Amino acid sequence: MQKKILIVDDHDDLRTALTEEFGKDGHFIKVTESRDEAVEFIENENFDLIITDLDGEHLISQKAESNNRATCLPDATADSRSNVKAFKLCVSNYGKEDFTEDELKKFVETTLDYKSKFVDLKNNVQDLHEKIEFEIPSVISLMHTVLDYLMRRVEKNGVVNSTNSNLFVALDEAFVNAVKHGNKFNAEKLVRISAEVSSKEARFTIEDEGDGFNVAEIPDPCNIENLFKSSGRGVLIIHNVMDEVRYNERGNRLEMIKKSESRKDI
Repeated sequence: MQKKILIVDDHDDLRTALTEEFGKDGHFIKVTESRDEAVEFIENENFDLIITDLDGEHLISQKAESNNRATCLPDATADSRSNVKAFKLCVSNYGKEDFTEDELKKFVETTLDYKSKFVDLKNNVQDLHEKIEFEIPSVISLMHTVLDYLMRRVEKNGVVNSTNSNLFVALDEAFVNAVKHGNKFNAEKLVRISAEVSSKEARFTIEDEGDGFNVAEIPDPCNIENLFKSSGRGVLIIHNVMDEVRYNERGNRLEMIKKSESRKDI
């Protein structure tokens, strides 16, 4: 089934390659360099997939954004520093009648593979401050795809070295918890993942659409009485690996900070 895809890219890092790749499968693709033009497109059409890659200057919005669907774009900002970028991938229409899981996974994997090859060149990202966002259905295979991408991305910034870091384990716990415990494997509920990456640190936020939970009620996994209970171990792992961990009051949004392992003593 043909999908409608919007690609917003101000430097043609992604749009030509993705237009060619998705176009050969017969999908309808619209491209623009402008955030404001993208907002107009979103107001007038329903897109199944929106991919945005903009730098600080092009993130400045000149128009009011009244349509809630414009949230599929990165937040507009007044920060025009040249070393600030924002990337966002948003699956705005998902249902089993619209996408198969394999189709969905192919869209996400292809986009992130091309971003890794053409945009995330090590020399370009080492001193870059980038906010990376995903708004995707609660599908475990997508969580693994996003996790693999984010690990490659933070390594290029020098935040971690995968050979001696447990960041992968902590993020995997957080992502799976959002799908499994938060959204109860309901693929029509979204998981929102953001990573703000610089050479100093990586800030991660994972939010699900579930009812949330009270972190204080989780059995202490360090207590010998709870040794064989599975609940609580993921939270312990996350706290042990991350430098800062915060849950919102509802318990459906987790914020984590991992400081650069090479800069902790600076």
